[in-house]
Amino acid sequence: MKNIKIFLAGHKGLVGSAILRRLREKKYTNIILADKKKLNLLDQKKVFNFLKRKKPKIVIIAAAKVGGIYHNSTRGADFIYENLQIQNNLIHGSYKNNIKRLIFLGSSCIYPKNSKQPIKEEYLLSGKLEETNLPYATAKIAGIKMCEAYNKQYKTNYICLMPANTFGPNDNYNLLNSHFFPALIKKAHQCKVKNKKMIEVWGTGKPFRELIFVDDIADACIFFMNKKIKESLINIGSGKDMRIKDYAKFLIKKLKLNVKIKFKKSKPDGVFRKVLDVSKAKKYGWKAKISLDRGFELTYKDFLKKNIT
Repeated sequence: MKNIKIFLAGHKGLVGSAILRRLREKKYTNIILADKKKLNLLDQKKVFNFLKRKKPKIVIIAAAKVGGIYHNSTRGADFIYENLQIQNNLIHGSYKNNIKRLIFLGSSCIYPKNSKQPIKEEYLLSGKLEETNLPYATAKIAGIKMCEAYNKQYKTNYICLMPANTFGPNDNYNLLNSHFFPALIKKAHQCKVKNKKMIEVWGTGKPFRELIFVDDIADACIFFMNKKIKESLINIGSGKDMRIKDYAKFLIKKLKLNVKIKFKKSKPDGVFRKVLDVSKAKKYGWKAKISLDRGFELTYKDFLKKNIT
C-alpha cells in the first residue's frame, strides 16, 4: 500500500505542504506533485491529460484560492471562479480517468451563518451563509455536492473533509489576506520586536473561533484516504473554541508582551460562532491530537525561521 500512486494537488500551500510532510513521514513512496508552472489546475484539458498520463490511484485536493475576511469580501469573483474550476477539473478528471478514491478539502465556512452549535454535517444548506465569504463557501459546497453525486451515480469513494480554522508552518501572514490567527501572530511579533504598546484586533474580538493545527488535518487526510465510509462529508476539528480576543491574550502571554488590545470595530466580525461537531470523525477512529500550545510553538518557530517582518 505504501507505493500506491497519490496525486497531491496544492502541495506548496499550508495544508498541502503538511500532507506532503506526513505522507513522507509515513513512508509513502509514490507521491505525484506538480507546481503551477507544470500544471495549471484551471485548465481542464491539461488536468485531464495529466491524470491520464500519471494514472494515480488516489487524488488529494488541497489546492484552492484562499484568503481572510478582507480578500473574501472584496475579491469574490476570483474566489468562486477559481475554486469551482480547480475542483471541477480534478473531481471530474478523476472520474474520467477511473480514479475511485479522492479527498476534497473545504472549510467550516460552508455552514450557515446562524447555525446551531456545535455544527453537525447535516446542517449544510439549512440556512443563509455568512456574506463576507459567500463566493468561496458556495464553491466549496458545490464541490461537496459534486463528490456526493459522483459517489451515488458512479460508486466512487470521494470524501470531503471540512476543517475548522487552520494554522501551522508555511502559513500566510499577509495582514490583508491572511486568516485571523496568523495575522494575530504577525501583529504580536511586531509588538515584540518593535516594542509597541498596542495590538490591533479586527472587529469586536467577541466572535468565537475553533483552531486546528495543520498536521492534524494532514493525519485526517491520510486516515480517511484509506477508508471506505458511507458519508461524503466529515468535519475535522479540535472541538474547542475561544473568543478572538482570548487568542490575542494567549499570544500576549506566550510572547510576554506588555500591550493593550485595541479593537478596530470598523472592521467586520464575520460569523459569531462556528465550532464543529466532530463526533462522526471520532466514530471512525480519528481525533485531533495537537494542542494549541504545541501547535503555536511549532508555528512560531517556523515564522521566526522565515524571518517574516
